[in-house]
Amino acid sequence: MNKEVQSATLKLLAFCQSENWAGYEPYDVLNSRLFDLPLLNSKLPRLVFTQALKRSPINVRSLFMIPKTQNPKALGLFLSAFVKLAEIGVATEQDYVGQMIDRLIALRSQGVSSWCWGYNFPWQTRTVLVPRWSPNLVCTSFAANGLLDAYEHNHDSRLLEMAESSAKYLLAQLYWTDGKSVSGFGYPLPEVHNQVHNANLIAAALLCRVYRHTGNQKLLQPALNVVRYSAGQQLPDGGWDYGEASTQKWIDNFHTGFNLDALRSISRSLCTDEFEPCIRRGFEFYKSHFFLEDGSVRYFHDRTYPIDTHCLAQSIITPLNLKDLDAGNVAMTQKVFRWTMDHMWDERGFFYYRKLRTLTIRTNYMRWTQSWMFLALAALLAETSSEFKPAAAEQVSAPVGA
Repeated sequence: MNKEVQSATLKLLAFCQSENWAGYEPYDVLNSRLFDLPLLNSKLPRLVFTQALKRSPINVRSLFMIPKTQNPKALGLFLSAFVKLAEIGVATEQDYVGQMIDRLIALRSQGVSSWCWGYNFPWQTRTVLVPRWSPNLVCTSFAANGLLDAYEHNHDSRLLEMAESSAKYLLAQLYWTDGKSVSGFGYPLPEVHNQVHNANLIAAALLCRVYRHTGNQKLLQPALNVVRYSAGQQLPDGGWDYGEASTQKWIDNFHTGFNLDALRSISRSLCTDEFEPCIRRGFEFYKSHFFLEDGSVRYFHDRTYPIDTHCLAQSIITPLNLKDLDAGNVAMTQKVFRWTMDHMWDERGFFYYRKLRTLTIRTNYMRWTQSWMFLALAALLAETSSEFKPAAAEQVSAPVGA
């Protein structure tokens, strides 16, 4: 199994490198110059065409003149993966860690003094249009976490300074509170004060992780305010709705995984067991609702299709992060890996997007599928490698302090 994981990892690496780490996105239709035309440059056409291209079984982006581009979130994921591989001596013939750092530096959002990042495409939500490169919580957090992974690996203080700048940006520009029991982080734009739980927990986890390394007390209490709110919104069965708005009442695989990974990261950063019952209930829900007997995984908690590679990747990453909760977690991730290779792998070196009941959508998405699977493979390879040693970051501790 270990040799097969390593072979897939290196083939995927070669493919992504050959593409210059650039690719298409499920939501990148607005990168087409056609949407500069007055007829299409409004909310309804943006929504319709975005969903049409996302759902199309055939990739027609070239017809829309949509370019392949680099995505900062993907680069952050690649960076985290390369740190894992460096720890076990895999894919070290080039300084891939340094390359990803340089690319993140080049793609930082302009006109902002802090280190922050946004998506490489504009995207229309149900309520707002998010401009291309507009800094947001998700891109900034994943990029900053990649930088922290690299810092813990090579102890370059510049990387910690960049990650702390990102945390300060989240606190200064995105954090909000009603002064009582409700706090959150604005997403996808600072002025949008909604309650999206994975966004809340991802941002809180970054603040706690930076606090762990810097002792910056200003980051701690806001992070705890937010994590306590979103942890408190966990449903009785252990799941979480995506958010608290009436249009956000769904439960899916990878956002549930994000919640659990963030809570575990917070617990480790603060050396606290405050959220352990929440994590345990959430993981039991995750296992029982998303993992199928044959090794495939659900996208939504209550129906099988679509089976999405992003979810398959998360279903390797999260159980490995929580392997202390169940001795069978590693074997479960290996089963997911086996199914993914049998059904979603293209011998040209990349993973397909999504499997529906009657067909497989074979579109190659660099961020949505390749970067996430690359991180999942790196995590699985590190876990099953006899040469692997835990990263130094696991030995750092700090009291909760609040």
